Amino acid sequence: MGETEATLPNMSLQGKKMAYQKVNADQRAPGHSQYLDNDDLQATALDLEWDMEKELEESGFDQFQLDSAENQNLGHSETIDLDLDSIQPATSPKGRFQRLQEESDYITHYTRSAPKSNRCNFCHLLKILCIATSLFIFGIFIGYYVHTNCPSDTPSSGTVDPQLYQEILKTIQAEDIKKSFRNLVQLYKSEDDMEISKKIKTQWTSLGLEDVQFVNYSVLLNLPDPSPSTVTLSSSGQCFHPNGQPCSEEARKDSSQDLLYSYAAYSAKGILKAEVIDVSYGMADDLKRIRKIKNVTNQIALLKLGKLPLLYKLSLLEKAGFGGVLLYIDPCDLPKTVNPSHDTFMVSLNPGGDPSTPGYPSVDGSFRQSRSNLTSLLVQPISASLVAKLISSPKARTKNDACSPLELPNNEVRVVSMQVQTVKKLKTVTNVVGYVMGLTSPDRYIIVGSHHHTAHSYNGQEWASSTAIITAFIRALMSKVKRGWRPDRTIVFCSWGGTAFGNIGSYEWGEDFKKVLQKNVVAYISIHSPLRGNSSLHPVASPSLQQLVVEKNNFNCTRRAQCPETNISSIQIQGDADYFINHLGVPIVQFAYEDIKALEGPSFLSEALFSTRATKIEEMDPSFNLHETITKLSGEVILQIANEPVLPFNAIDIALEVQNNLKGDQPNTHQLLAMASRLRESAELFQSDEMRPANDPKERASNRIRMLNDILQDMEKSFLVKQAPPGFYRNILYHLDEKTSRFSILVEAWEHCKPLASNETLQEALSEVLNSINSAQVYFKAGLDVFRSVLDGKN
Repeated sequence: MGETEATLPNMSLQGKKMAYQKVNADQRAPGHSQYLDNDDLQATALDLEWDMEKELEESGFDQFQLDSAENQNLGHSETIDLDLDSIQPATSPKGRFQRLQEESDYITHYTRSAPKSNRCNFCHLLKILCIATSLFIFGIFIGYYVHTNCPSDTPSSGTVDPQLYQEILKTIQAEDIKKSFRNLVQLYKSEDDMEISKKIKTQWTSLGLEDVQFVNYSVLLNLPDPSPSTVTLSSSGQCFHPNGQPCSEEARKDSSQDLLYSYAAYSAKGILKAEVIDVSYGMADDLKRIRKIKNVTNQIALLKLGKLPLLYKLSLLEKAGFGGVLLYIDPCDLPKTVNPSHDTFMVSLNPGGDPSTPGYPSVDGSFRQSRSNLTSLLVQPISASLVAKLISSPKARTKNDACSPLELPNNEVRVVSMQVQTVKKLKTVTNVVGYVMGLTSPDRYIIVGSHHHTAHSYNGQEWASSTAIITAFIRALMSKVKRGWRPDRTIVFCSWGGTAFGNIGSYEWGEDFKKVLQKNVVAYISIHSPLRGNSSLHPVASPSLQQLVVEKNNFNCTRRAQCPETNISSIQIQGDADYFINHLGVPIVQFAYEDIKALEGPSFLSEALFSTRATKIEEMDPSFNLHETITKLSGEVILQIANEPVLPFNAIDIALEVQNNLKGDQPNTHQLLAMASRLRESAELFQSDEMRPANDPKERASNRIRMLNDILQDMEKSFLVKQAPPGFYRNILYHLDEKTSRFSILVEAWEHCKPLASNETLQEALSEVLNSINSAQVYFKAGLDVFRSVLDGKN
């Protein structure tokens, strides 16, 4: 569908419910009436009837439980009803769209018995025997020729064969992933990332990946100054480094690397002496309360990381008039097993891409803007131990093991002098890109992305974990490709550079190839930091892909002893999927293991990148079985999207997600609810009228399938808004966290308009959401109109 817009007739759907009609009992093949009249066969035919009304009413949207077709208890609903209590999800896409093919038991070819005759003679039988023998010998020669020229064990591309997927995935072994991981970890100590990039390119090429290339960009990086930043207490004159240690030559020598990498990339730099004001998590309510009792102009905010995106909270502080920010992680927000008292960390204030070329790629000849900092605030990450010294507080955890959050008493005044020092440099960021060319639709891309270590950033091991996983899948895939099989669509494998500084490598590549990617990218599979814990699998997926993830996750669950319920959500995530979600509207999937505590606590703690407390991957997953699980789950999703004739995306689930986002008692949503109801109706019609016949091999036509897939891959583009608050996704289908199932930009706007009778920000946000829903509804109607025109033209 691309970027082209067209004026389309406003056709009324007139509340129609499209469903396939019953098989006409009179349309029977001659000579088969006794079999078609059979009671069992009639029951089977009735079972094949498909009613959209029933299919759309199933229980538990938040649970996404996949039940077998035999146990489903379906009810009725009216799509034009605005009662949101009835909004529930659909289930398996195959159960909803794909026609059951006639079983071989019910398809028999009958030949009438020839009447017995005594006139059959020996010559006639001999002639038949000779002809049969000749054909048999001729068939042997043909079979031999075909066997010697075509691999006998390779199904043709385009055949939907789950066994094919399992044949590829069964070669993935945990031991191979562990070996690859250990080899990669040994490389990150290099001063730049070129050695790692070369290693990845060499390995991918040796596995058979096609046309593996370096894609380099010269970008502006904000690096720490050779002298570390400091915080000085005015009352005592004590000077501290960000980790809480006193400013001394010995401390600098002992942990110089850690001190240097405790900084905020793209912060303003300089010296600020001011009062420290505790703003807690920096929520809008916190700032309203504080501004009533104190003058915050050019003061220093003591800010906790978490609960909301950092960029959003910094924008509120900047707007309020603060001059600096001391950023930290409260120990009470972390598991008891983690002791972050002296840990220092890095954050990036870059929303994405090269800051000197915003919105366009850093290629030769591009104009570079002079932007050394992206905020007027001086921002310095500090450890929890330094915060305790600033507020004169004892340890956060008391004797009874209850956690006391760090707080600066309102009646106490602390004045500090903070010095932030950084330098800006042009550096080369390298992406490694290779692909497997598709057979029938080579111009449709499934992008699989991980990141590698970037010089001048944190020294964690997460990148080695993600790179080992993506390499393991490439090895398994190419072993099949070498035997003659290919996926229908092209799979592009990317290892991104510059991720720690604001996903720079992926943004620049995306901006460089934007026109091609807008038209051709089908989905993005993220392998970003797959192991953040070991207690719970935490999949994230676009609404259109959630049911596919449910299907794969439940299948994997049957192979394990313990199968806890897994909540699959559409939430904001860290990593290089950002550009594809927010600028291209591409559906994404990501599997990752988390700690349950991390899922229950404040979100956005992962914005902190630690230099000393690097995640010990082998301690969390010594057998690498979790790595193997993520590789196989991700791999099966990749294979199904790359090889299914019809993309396994669900239009109706997007409409259901929109309606669920409008639940609650928010004001001014009547128009939104009415538009969401029309969107759901259009999605139902599209899903029933177009998707189901396309899944029936007997009714497939190549041009019809192509048009349908073009519509499916662009469904989420309608929900990209022009403007969103800093740190919020432009794709409004994604929530800030699992606990809030409402449009994030509306939640934020409502918070701002509480004291006011009317608010321009709220009206703009409501308009953005309304236009998105309307655009999606028109998009589905246009798809229906196109297909109807094609069918009318044939008739």
